Amino acid sequence: MAKRQFSLGPATLVAAAFIGPGTVTTCTLAGANFGYALVWALVFSVVACILLQEMSARLGVITRQGLGEVLSQQFQQPLVRILVFGLVTLAIFIGNAAYEGGNIAGAALGLNAILPEVSLPWPWIIVAVAFVVLVQGSYRRLERALMALVLLMSLAFLTTFFITRPDWLAMFSGMVPHVPQVPEGAWLTVMALVGTTVVPYNLFLHASAVSKKWSGEHDLPQARKDTLISIGLGGLISLAIISTAAAAFFGQQISIQSAADMSVQLEPLLGSWASISMGVGLFAAGITSSITAPLAAAYAVCGMLGWSTDGSHIKFRLVWMIILGCGLALSVSGYKPITIIWFAQIANGILLPMMAMFLLYVMNQSQLLGRFKNTLWHNLLGLLVIAVAVLLGGKSLYFALS
Repeated sequence: MAKRQFSLGPATLVAAAFIGPGTVTTCTLAGANFGYALVWALVFSVVACILLQEMSARLGVITRQGLGEVLSQQFQQPLVRILVFGLVTLAIFIGNAAYEGGNIAGAALGLNAILPEVSLPWPWIIVAVAFVVLVQGSYRRLERALMALVLLMSLAFLTTFFITRPDWLAMFSGMVPHVPQVPEGAWLTVMALVGTTVVPYNLFLHASAVSKKWSGEHDLPQARKDTLISIGLGGLISLAIISTAAAAFFGQQISIQSAADMSVQLEPLLGSWASISMGVGLFAAGITSSITAPLAAAYAVCGMLGWSTDGSHIKFRLVWMIILGCGLALSVSGYKPITIIWFAQIANGILLPMMAMFLLYVMNQSQLLGRFKNTLWHNLLGLLVIAVAVLLGGKSLYFALS
């Protein structure tokens, strides 16, 4: 039998989802405010993302179903079913609405950098574009073009990373410290780094996408390799953003409020084009995620409730319309775009433990996965991720409310 040639698959969508306005903003603020001190939190986030997304991919490959459909089958007792579905649906709506607000705000932030002299209601225009694309079902073609722009921005960060010659010793010390340190005022940043990397709705999106691409257990090595490579590259880009921000801003008491402020870190490579490049990248990342986030929510909710996941079905459309509307309301609420993007990542990080616990539950069902269910190591590492996420979420809420 001929050896299969490896090609990247659905995990590229997961990586593209977290290399968006949230990651650029959060990693820039982490590097600018705390230098390399929080690189360990990024490393934890990337490892946690690979672990959970491998489970999600394995679920999709073996069962040929999405996580929403599997949850629907696993919880049949009426009261438990209502409780589980209520919690998951609420988490999906809250998390995705916040994330959508950040996506729209990020895309608007990019347009303001590209066209600083033009004053238009950018959030409304972005939502109108997303609405038309989702109704017509033409998001796949648009997504490829926009992902190419995001890739160019990511390449600019990676190139600048090497040009600026980061402090390698400080970076590796921050990456693998003897004891992870959280500087004063950094707990919310740590939570945001987790939330921007391990995005709860991606657990649903990945399983559904994998179930459509691959056909059985013989494809599992492909799915695992796809997950490791795609998310690993996404983590490398995030590391490059923290490092370039640390080199450009740390210790200078600079307030970062716009894409133009963030673009300073790209000036060693792009000079006067840095602001436009950052604007194009943020716009592309924001509008791409503005389309995929409502879509993922629709797949998750409709799959759980047993509704049709046909893109033309009225219930499917109603779900993504609600998410799109909530995102618009948040983006025009009067809060600064950077603040909205920041809040979305923290909300995702707080909701993550709940989604991870449900995933861990279904991954231990022998009748569902047979010999492909979680091993003891999968479970121990999964529980460790959940425990750390709960600790970070609790600390973040304490410091946010105190």
